[in-house]
Order: sequence, then structure tokens, then C-alpha cells
Amino acid sequence: MTQRAKIDTDDSGTEVGEPPVVHRPAGLTSAEVAERVARGEVNDVPLRSSRSTTDIVRANVFTRFNAIIGVLWVIMFFVAPIQDSLFGFVIIANTGIGIIQELRAKKTLDGLAVIGEAKPTVRRDGIAAELSTSEIVLGDLIELGPGDKVVVDGVVAEADSLEIDESLLTGEADPVVKQPGDAVMSGSFVVAGGGAFTATKVGREAYAAQLAEEASRFTLVHSELRSGISTILKYVTWMMIPTAIGLIISQLVVKDNDLKNSIARTVGGIVPMIPEGLVLLTSVAFAIGVIRLGRKQCLVQELPAIEGLARVDVVCLDKTGTLTEGGMDVTELRPLNGSDEAYVRKVLGALGESDPRPNASLQAIIDAYPDSVDWRCTESLPFSSARKYSGAAFSEGNGENSTWLLGAPDVLLSTDDPTLTEIDHLNEQGLRVLLLARTVHELDSPEVASDARPTALVVLEQRLRPDAADTLAYFADQNVATKIISGDNAVSVGAVAGKLDMPGAENTVDARQLPTDREEMAKVLDANAVFGRVSPQQKRDMVAALQSHGHTVAMTGDGVNDVLALKDADIGVSMGSGSEATRAVAQIVLLNNSFATLPSVVAEGRRVIGNITRVATLFLTKTVYSVLLAVLVVCSQVEYPFLPRHLTLLSTLTIGVPAFFLALAPNKERAKPNFVRRVMRYAIPGGVIAAAATFTTYLLARHHYSGEGALEAETSAATLTLFLVSMWVLAIIARPYTWWRLTLVATMGGAFLLVLVVPWLQDFFALKLVGTTMPWAAVVIAAAGGALLELSYRWVSKRFPT
Repeated sequence: MTQRAKIDTDDSGTEVGEPPVVHRPAGLTSAEVAERVARGEVNDVPLRSSRSTTDIVRANVFTRFNAIIGVLWVIMFFVAPIQDSLFGFVIIANTGIGIIQELRAKKTLDGLAVIGEAKPTVRRDGIAAELSTSEIVLGDLIELGPGDKVVVDGVVAEADSLEIDESLLTGEADPVVKQPGDAVMSGSFVVAGGGAFTATKVGREAYAAQLAEEASRFTLVHSELRSGISTILKYVTWMMIPTAIGLIISQLVVKDNDLKNSIARTVGGIVPMIPEGLVLLTSVAFAIGVIRLGRKQCLVQELPAIEGLARVDVVCLDKTGTLTEGGMDVTELRPLNGSDEAYVRKVLGALGESDPRPNASLQAIIDAYPDSVDWRCTESLPFSSARKYSGAAFSEGNGENSTWLLGAPDVLLSTDDPTLTEIDHLNEQGLRVLLLARTVHELDSPEVASDARPTALVVLEQRLRPDAADTLAYFADQNVATKIISGDNAVSVGAVAGKLDMPGAENTVDARQLPTDREEMAKVLDANAVFGRVSPQQKRDMVAALQSHGHTVAMTGDGVNDVLALKDADIGVSMGSGSEATRAVAQIVLLNNSFATLPSVVAEGRRVIGNITRVATLFLTKTVYSVLLAVLVVCSQVEYPFLPRHLTLLSTLTIGVPAFFLALAPNKERAKPNFVRRVMRYAIPGGVIAAAATFTTYLLARHHYSGEGALEAETSAATLTLFLVSMWVLAIIARPYTWWRLTLVATMGGAFLLVLVVPWLQDFFALKLVGTTMPWAAVVIAAAGGALLELSYRWVSKRFPT
């Protein structure tokens, strides 16, 4: 980064002496770097894009329910055959699957994070090169430009109109102008100008690293799914404890049975109350979602962000880099006020050379107009999205000095300037127009833009992304409102939206006319879709206004001016080619820079939410009927009808295996709120009917059978009823039917039938139907229960719609 020096002139404009030579620090030498590495003064903060392996294992193994089941499992080893301990092996399998899938997701996340990691430019031995942040050492000289994130703490060594936004750290929205000697904090980012700073704190001593230690990225996004499941589990625990105590007393004290058999049946009543696989299955569903999106070059920095985007009902899009590709082309140059075109070309070439880090517009000008070697930049004013223009002062090589501005015409021209009419016609065609103007003021003067003389219009054509129209159509079809929020001219933005057939493109709003009151702003936002000339602070205000009307807002962007809005939105989506600052605050990074990936993320979130809602109903139906059966047994003072092996078999065939496949199935249903209510409205009636039908069969069997082996026959009849009713619940949850769903249900039914007819399986699971009267009675009662399920589910759907 070369610091620009100002050339002094006398009253006639003639240069007085040569400009002072500004020596550029060379940075550390290779030997100094080696010394610091040997001392451990390296920026060795680990990449925290996901949970550590230890955290994943701990979260999956050391759970409240695993502890309860582990104790019961140990007890069963001493009092019952191995088949009554099968529930413990199921927990091991579920936990193992959860760990493996989350580790796969971690590998995907960490791999993509390395790909998407920005590499700061570090100057060593006088040579600037991009390095990984982990290679930075204490004392390194790190260059800065627009959009760069400050990766470690330091002190400014060079400054060229350097403005740094520290709002993510301090909450102060206004950029801070930095001079040599000023401190910079890691986590802030450059909004304008450039420079370099010397690293004074690296690794865990840096400010941003300390913040990262306090709050891991993994759980920042609110997940209604996870919080809802936690709420359900809390209530389940409250129900389970008194019911289990009552069951233990009933089986061990009231009923004078064989001690080991009583313990086995007590454990058989407690274990199914625990929806042990629900949390694991949720983690697996999220993890597989991360892996699927990772294959599409989509980095999900926080797992619940998948769910969050599926719930979004408003997507705010930044036009540049989202709907249009990053590059632009100069299509026309229109000199104004009799300006010489050849001279204007020289000015534009010199302006392009004056900025070491040009944006897309200036890069197009650089490509079209090469620099004139005899012009020398004496002072520069970097582009800022807040003022919407840049500038430079030149010594033209012939003794003349001039100062130029390049930026938004409607900012540099007065509102009654006739040139604006010509510009409007160009904007209506979707073209971007920049004004080149000559000013008589110094670049650091507050009045630099006043009285600027229009010299030429630079007409740029933006390249539309080929997939943008289809993506906008997808959101419209899914009833997700899209709002284009851009810093460009409103008419030009509307024309681009019109080319993409976006609804509401004909009604554009100039954000400078937006009301400042949040409620009034929200009304305008709800009524319109395209907004131009939006300032960075306004983007943030617009997100807040939409949220105040109950909207769940996603914000996409790739520029520094999008960072504040990305941070405040419910879900921030950044392009991989965007500035490091935007990637740092976004929950989702599209590494392939394709806006068309967003529908995949939405679809993945809907798959997770819809399918977990399905399988949660299965798990909680089992919890409800298990608790009710225990209560009925305690009140009736009878033996608990089931051994653990019976309910392990039922859980595996009606919940465990089907839930795994249903949780990973395609699901395009739009995400709906009130997860707990939606699950419990079906789980409660389903569990009540299953418990009532099962206990009815059990009581009838107790009257029907007598003598030795009566309890085993009664258990078999009750198991048949409970299986058939549970299968009916599964059949309802599996709708709408497809060939594989029907195959899944039929396979589970066939597996149970196999247990009933194969002698060694009969003995293993202690299931043997005796006679014909009670087995058929069990089937009839189950059929009646199925009919009640159908009626209750239909009534609930009408009575308690979501």
C-alpha cells in the first residue's frame, strides 16, 4: 500500500519542489519471523466453525436420559435374561450414529471453513503476500483495504483515508478515522481507504479471540426445534419421576411376586417413557443437512441456521453480487459540457490507477481506460458507501493540477440539473451510471462535492446472474417475500428487477425519502419490493423495521456496507467472494457465490423441520402411552404387562427404524411455528388411545387366561394390540404415501409377523399367542383403536389448526 503525498503549489498552481518520498516499511524479516515462531508468538487460535470432537462425544453420551437408561441397563443385567437388556444396546447404537454423523458434519464444516477463510496480506522482507491467519506472528505488518477484517489487535502504521467500523465490538455505528499510531481491534473491518498495521496481540490475547472463547459460534442461532424439544423433555421428566416411583412401589410392594420378575417388569414400564432417540435423531438430521449442503459448496457456520432460513418469510437481497455478477463492463462514455473525450479518458485512467483496491465499477473503468503514465496522483479519497463517491487529485505532467470526483450522479448533481433526466433514461434500461466531475475544493474539504462541474457520464452494464430469475421465482412460489435493497440508483435497481420478472419491480422507492419512524418505515417496506440509494445504516434500520412487524428476515450481501444488516438479520447469508467482514458475521456462506444455492438451503431446512416434527410425534406418542399404562397398572394393582424386550421390539419396529428413514426423507412442506403444540396435539390423543386399547385387551386377557403361563399369554395379547395401534399411528404419520413409505410400513409389519411365527424368535421375545379368541379380540380392539385414531386426528386438525 503506497501512501499518497500531497504536492505543494504556489499561487499560480506551479509545483514547489518534488513531493516528499514516503518510505514503505518492509515488515519483519524471515529471521525475525522464525524467532517469534520459536517463542510461540503465533496467532494460533483454533478455527471454531463447529464443536470440538470432545464436545460432540460429551453431548451425545452424557445426557440425562442416557444416565437413567444406563442405570436401568446395569440392573437388568443382574435380574433378567440378555433379551431384556436389548434397550441398552439400542441406546449405544443411537448414540454411536449421532456421534458419527456429527463428526462427519464437523469434518465438512471445518473443511469448508478452511476454503472460505480469508487470507490477510502480510508484508515481510518488503514483499506483500497472502498468509493464513494462523501464520501471523507478533510484530507482523498487515495491509488493509476496503472490506478487510482486522484479524489481530495492532497499531496503525500507515493510513490513507483509513476508516474502520468497530460497531461489531463497541456498538458504535459510525466508522472511525484511523491515523498512524491509533489502535485497531480484531473483529473490526475497513469500510474505506487503506493502510497497514503492526500486530501487537496475537492468538488468544487478541480481543476477538477472547470473545470467541466466551461464545462459540455453534449455538448462536435460536432454534425453535431444539428449544421445543428441550421443553417437551422437561415436561416428560416431571411426569416420569412420580409415575416411575408409583410403578416401583406397585410392582415391588403391593404385588407379592418373584423379586427379579417384578424388577424386570418395573424397568419395562420405565424405559419406554423416555424419548431417548429424539434428541439424537435431531442432531443426526441437522448433521446430515450440513453434509448435503457442504457438497453444494454451502458453508453452514451454525447448524440451526438451516432451520432458521426455512422459517424465513422475507429475504432482503443486495443487488450487486447477488442478483448481478461481480464484474461490469463500460458500454458508453458521454462527455458533458463540451469536454474533450480523449482528455476524459486520461482522467478515468488516472482515477483507476489511484485506487490500489478498486471496486467492481472502478475495475471496469480500469479495464476500459489504461492509465496515462505522465499523470501522478497527489492525493486520493477512497470510495465510501456512505458518501457514494471517490476522488483523486493529480499532477497532469504539464504543470497543471486537477481534482476529480467519480460517483453517484444524483448525489453529486443538484436535484434540478437537466443531466439527471438523461441519466434516468439510462437507469430505466437497467444501466448503471457514474458521473465524473471536476471540483475546485480540496479532497479533505467538507464542501468537496459542492459546485462540482459535470464532465462526463460513464455508463456501465451489470451482468445478471443466469440463475437469479429462477431463484426469485422459487421464493415467490413459496410465499417468501423478496426485497431488493441496494445502494445504487432506485430506477436502475428497479430495471434490473424488472429484467428478472420480479413482482413489484415497477414500484421503486428512493430510500432517501423513507420515513425514519420504524413503524412508518415498516409499512412502506411491506408495500414495496425495490429500494435504491440505501445507506448502510438504513439497511440495518430496514431489517429492524421488518422484524418489528413479526417477519423472520434473511439478509444476503457481499460488501462491507452489508455487514451491519447481516449481523442484525435473523439469518445472514454471505457470498464466498464477499469481504471477510461479511463472511465473519454471516451464518451461511455460499462459497460458490451462487444465489441459486439458497433454495437448496431452504429445502434442507424444511426437510429437517418437517421430518423431525413427524418423528417427534412417534416418540412422544410412546411416552404418553407408557406413562398412562403405568398409571393404570398402579391404580388397578395388577402386574405390569410388559417386559423390556417387548417394548424394545415395539419401539424398534414402530419408532426407531421408521423414524430414521422418515427423518432423512425429502420434505418440501413450508416450516410452521409452534413446534411443541403441533407435536403434542397428535401425540396426546394417539398415546391415550393406544394405552386405553392395550389395557382393555390386557384386562380381558386376565379374565380369559388362568393357570400356569397365563401372564405370558396376557402379555402376548396386549403386545399384539399395542403393536397394531402403534403401526396405525405410524401409517398416519407416514402420509402422504409413496412407494418407499408403504414399503417401510409393510416391512415393519412383516418383521413383527416373523417374530410371531418363528419358534426361536417366539422364545427369545417371550411372545406366543395362545388360542384364537383373545388374539382375534386383540385385533378387533386394535381396529377400534385405529378408527378412533383416524377420527381424533381429523378432529384435532380442524379444531387446532397450525
